[in-house]
Amino acid sequence: MIRRLPTLEDVAREAGVSRATVSRVINGVRNVDPAIQSVVLEAVARTGYAPNRAARSLVTRRAETIALVVSGAGDEPEGEQGSFAARMLADPFFGRVAGGVIDFLRPRSMHPVLMFADSEATRAEVVAYLRQGSADGALVVSTHAEDPLPEQLADANLHCVLFARPARPVPVSYVDLAHADGGRLAAEHLLARGCRRLATVTGPLDVPAGQDRLAGFRDALARRGHPYIPIAEGGFTYDSGAAAMTRLLAEHPHIDGVFVANDLMAQAACEVLREAGRRIPDDVAVVGFDDSSAALSCRPALTTVRQPMEDMAGKMAQLLQEHVEGARTEPTSVIFEPELVVRDSA
Repeated sequence: MIRRLPTLEDVAREAGVSRATVSRVINGVRNVDPAIQSVVLEAVARTGYAPNRAARSLVTRRAETIALVVSGAGDEPEGEQGSFAARMLADPFFGRVAGGVIDFLRPRSMHPVLMFADSEATRAEVVAYLRQGSADGALVVSTHAEDPLPEQLADANLHCVLFARPARPVPVSYVDLAHADGGRLAAEHLLARGCRRLATVTGPLDVPAGQDRLAGFRDALARRGHPYIPIAEGGFTYDSGAAAMTRLLAEHPHIDGVFVANDLMAQAACEVLREAGRRIPDDVAVVGFDDSSAALSCRPALTTVRQPMEDMAGKMAQLLQEHVEGARTEPTSVIFEPELVVRDSA
């Protein structure tokens, strides 16, 4: 015999309230008395009632699904689309962002759909997916300054929130870090250690985060009488960090402190320094940025500027929810503060 699934009426009888009250609680209507809400939720747990998501979406006109989009700028070479996804999934930065989004959505019975927009065709798929109502909005992690997707979503009047300030002005909400303040923290720490021949491996300088981290580092050093700082540009990847550190050592062999604009590049920089016979931090002190898993797996453990990515991603999801529900109608920005985490490398 097939067991009948519990219904709204069963919950209402169990809770001693009307069916309409149960419906309001389950659909998240805000003006329900907290005591009644608690009684209804307890009745839901006792009866084992599970809302019919399809039926609920017909009432609320929402998919209760969010698109988490990782977006690039240009077309990937033929046959290389999978490599874009593989690179992003292997990056500790993206893992922390995804974790923060999921932690926010899960208690609210909302679900993320992961999408990769690394070509003109896949960007069009994202826009079409949202226009069709398959997701209520998009959380966009853009990997390139020239990424056209944020502007395409804004032009289509689709709900979206960006992780990080866009390189070009776009009327959409975003969450970001005070990157320049993070660069200043790194400079002040290296100076306090007694480092005087300083250099930096930057992030890509067409990206606001890369520009701001460099500007903050340079500004703090200039205020302390260091007018010139050698730089080598990296691309936020391990290999680019290794290449940049190799160039710095070749051109400036006597550096005693280096700020590297993310932990993955800093991990590579430490490897290059060790291979060159430099002791860390005795000969060269190294400070990274992000406080990602790469900072802990680095040898020695990496002193770094913490970017609270889980909190930032959760805030990004909250802003999107507010846009979807109509509680927020104008674009806004939320800027988080960095924090220096001191370990063994500096």
